[in-house]
Amino acid sequence: MNPPSTNQQPTTASEAQPLAGVKVIEICSTIAGPACGRLLADFGADVIKIEPPQGDPVRQMGSHVGDISLYAASILRNKRSVVIDLKSEQGCRLALALIAGADIVLENNRPGVLERLGLGYEQVSAQHPGIIFVRISGYGQDGPYAQRPGYGAICEAVGGVRHMTGDPDRPPARVALATTDYLTSVYAAFGAMGALRSRDRTGLGQVVDVALYETAFTQLEPLVPAYQKLNKIPMRVGPNLPSMAPNSLYPTRDNNYLLIAANSNATFERLLKLMDRLDLLQDTRFCSIRARGQKPNMTDLDAIISAWTRQYDAVELEQMIIAVQVPVSRVYTIADIFDDPHYQARGMIANVPHPQLESVAQVGIVPRLSATPGSIRFTGPDLGADTVSVLRGELGIDDKTIEDLLREGVISAGN
Repeated sequence: MNPPSTNQQPTTASEAQPLAGVKVIEICSTIAGPACGRLLADFGADVIKIEPPQGDPVRQMGSHVGDISLYAASILRNKRSVVIDLKSEQGCRLALALIAGADIVLENNRPGVLERLGLGYEQVSAQHPGIIFVRISGYGQDGPYAQRPGYGAICEAVGGVRHMTGDPDRPPARVALATTDYLTSVYAAFGAMGALRSRDRTGLGQVVDVALYETAFTQLEPLVPAYQKLNKIPMRVGPNLPSMAPNSLYPTRDNNYLLIAANSNATFERLLKLMDRLDLLQDTRFCSIRARGQKPNMTDLDAIISAWTRQYDAVELEQMIIAVQVPVSRVYTIADIFDDPHYQARGMIANVPHPQLESVAQVGIVPRLSATPGSIRFTGPDLGADTVSVLRGELGIDDKTIEDLLREGVISAGN
């Protein structure tokens, strides 16, 4: 039997955090659920992650150093990993016992899965009315699509986001990042906080139902009334911001691009002064925000600005534009981010100690709380690293029983 993990215990720092004392049982896989659990754990929640014997698939995703998943080291940070086979009756009983001592169950299974295991909200809340279930799924807990499998990318298509992504003369594109999953994780964490606040008043828990497609759809907020009232179905506009100009990518002499966003009239005037083109303020195509946002005028204005930006190298022009207080940036690569002094000053690249790799760079804590900030207390644990210590400490299970559970394959204690 492996000894209990030594780096998974709550620390004084975690006890001072805003979610100290909140216990979360995470029964999740891949991105949206684990990202929500990571967010809660960053702010002090004790997140016990129940994984199947083969582990969360996120452990196989992304880049690896040998057998070590760099993605798992980050998205599973600050959590305790417990391996329980929920396909066994004994495993479900162990999970139910852990849930009985928790505040929140965080899960992103297809609707009905936990119910079939005897771990659903109605089943649990009958004995523990204060329990909060945060349920993340592709299409929500009800409705005609509820049983469809759904990933973030699929739900972006259903939610209208994919139709708006890319260039107008090409098929819909995608952002090569799990944007909808991460936005969903924030909605889920917000819902969890609202449910906890409500429980403070009523003593009762509830279900927080978060659907990936609905998260994606919320980004279409300005398009909803425009379609209803004006029957507008906008198309992809490439690097431009719909109905707003200048706000696009502009080429530079050294074959790079700057993103310039001179949205307001005052900002636009500062840009024109730098360009020595204040005469454009008298042009009816460009004299107001609304006029500049019309498609033919937007195209004409982008052409004028592009002709100007092509005279300069990217770094030089970026500094010139910053100096006149116009929002601008080069398009950063990850290498640019690592070199950037602002990222460094804000601690947004955190070097977290790792037992095998010495340290692993991870995204820092967001958001920042001035009095009770979050923290990264330890990197994502190995699969099952905390099984023994959790069963002992949380459930009071004796060593002989743990040995039997290990031998029968109901639990695993990692390597």
